[in-house]
Amino acid sequence: MRFSERLGYKPIKQELQFEVIDTDLKNTLWTIFLDGFFNKLEDRPYQGKRELYGYTYSLWLNFFKLPIDSAPIHSDKSVSRDMVKKHIREFFFSTKTNWYEIYDLLEFSGKYTKGEYYEIFNKILEREKAGYRFLKSQIVPITSKEEIEEIEEAISSNDTFKSVKTHLQTSLKLLSDKQSPDYRNSIKESISAIESMCKIFTDDEKSTLGQTLKKLELEGHLHPALKKAFSMLYGYTSDDGGIRHALTETDREIDFYEAKFMLATCSAFINYLKSKM
Repeated sequence: MRFSERLGYKPIKQELQFEVIDTDLKNTLWTIFLDGFFNKLEDRPYQGKRELYGYTYSLWLNFFKLPIDSAPIHSDKSVSRDMVKKHIREFFFSTKTNWYEIYDLLEFSGKYTKGEYYEIFNKILEREKAGYRFLKSQIVPITSKEEIEEIEEAISSNDTFKSVKTHLQTSLKLLSDKQSPDYRNSIKESISAIESMCKIFTDDEKSTLGQTLKKLELEGHLHPALKKAFSMLYGYTSDDGGIRHALTETDREIDFYEAKFMLATCSAFINYLKSKM
């Protein structure tokens, strides 16, 4: 905390920045993007020029969706870095650019980097009280460090758990869509991830969550009360008014926090099952 904030001369930020990026946050995000990513592209030994070309080409084609002959790329595939930077900067600070489009750019650019890209941005997002964090390569509404670690661990699976990973990634994608999130189907994918994990755990394609919980209990891995809690949690998604039934006019709205809770809880349970294999 700064001197001016400690003594009350300058107000301390209290509210999280949801669906907005204030000037302080925008300026800092730009600096980290510029110095921590863009300026380093061409400086990498052996392949820097090629990486800058690949990033610029994809940026024009897939992100800005502009005619490729308008990109500052020469016939020998060299790139006018200053022209690229100028174009990105104009986009970044334009009053016509929506807050979520800046996050789109950061997500897009993350695919072309290595190292501490996501970690550095998360520190800035936390410092400036942004309501979002990087989870793997996607920016999602804020969640705790512990929840992030559980989800990342569950998604970071080998080929044995490929189906589990696919369901969790889809759940995360539906949850983190900044323009049209689908919380109901995000929960469905989280539950589907558990069902896939149960089949792997029991080595039975027909295995259900109930059968898996029973096996865990019989083997002494699961307390009866915990088994009951997981069974009830699963049951709420499958009853007449549950998540997995067709929508009716009387169905309640599902919000972000419920979908996030299910993703984090299902991820934690999946990690638990892995530890027992």
